[in-house]
Amino acid sequence: MRVLFWGTPDFATAALRALLGEGFDVVGVVTQPDKPVGRSRSTLEPSPVKTVAIAEGLPVLQPDAPRGDAFMSRIAALAPDVSVVVAYGHILPRAVIDLPTSGTLNIHASLLPALRGAAPIQAAIRDGLGETGVTIMQMVPKLDAGPVLLQARTPVLADETAGELALRLSELGAGAIIEALALMELGLAKPVVQDERSATYAAKLTRETAQVDWTRTAHEVGQHVRAYDPKPGAWTRINGTEVKLYGSRTAPRGDAHEPGDVMAIDTEGMLVACGGGAVRIAVVQPAGKRRLTPQAWANGRGLTVGDRFDTGVATRA
Repeated sequence: MRVLFWGTPDFATAALRALLGEGFDVVGVVTQPDKPVGRSRSTLEPSPVKTVAIAEGLPVLQPDAPRGDAFMSRIAALAPDVSVVVAYGHILPRAVIDLPTSGTLNIHASLLPALRGAAPIQAAIRDGLGETGVTIMQMVPKLDAGPVLLQARTPVLADETAGELALRLSELGAGAIIEALALMELGLAKPVVQDERSATYAAKLTRETAQVDWTRTAHEVGQHVRAYDPKPGAWTRINGTEVKLYGSRTAPRGDAHEPGDVMAIDTEGMLVACGGGAVRIAVVQPAGKRRLTPQAWANGRGLTVGDRFDTGVATRA
């Protein structure tokens, strides 16, 4: 089976490697253009998927947008039987979706129709789901709404960050796409139409949604911090300084504290009061600085016990 692969971030590399490892004929890879990095923005950095593709000697296409006669001619010349899309980063037009003889499959990091959209992994942790997974679906022009070929489930582990869950789901998705393609080759694939009444959405991450609201319970604040770890990082503000937070665990607190109060700073992190209970934060990153422990930040007089974080009002997606 001739496969045209579409993907950009680390999350997509496991599926690409699995396809190659299982002997599928990957005829080309479509990924985002190289990104400028560094202070001068003069150095271009390839996507993780491009790095794998180059190492494997695969043809790489990097259009600014996946459309236009010239681009369509290039992918048509590859004669794919199927396209596999994993976090590519652009919405594909119908002409692109329908070009392969067997259509286009997508690996989505949720159990559709739950959590359609751009940030299902973060939403699963932020919303406290006990279970999530991956879905292999046939792509249609509507967002994450195509028929489902296969799903694989996994529990969301206690204190798991979005980065840790993404790593597990990328491997789960890699195995699931191999199974789905095998079913297609055998003529055993049975697409199931999604129930639109059960659809929920996980909107694109924004700066506003990552802000911590200390008036929420410790359980909710802990989920929020883990949901945005490692990127973009849950953030808050104290003494006029913005700071990102990492490594959260819930803890009890006394009644004499207000939400946002820094209750303690020690070798285990800092204890911050919430609307109910408290959270212990292991790592902080003040604006313009590297990551460090709260104790190191306190030693540098960045904060002290008795300071109060702005409560903020996080916008829920």
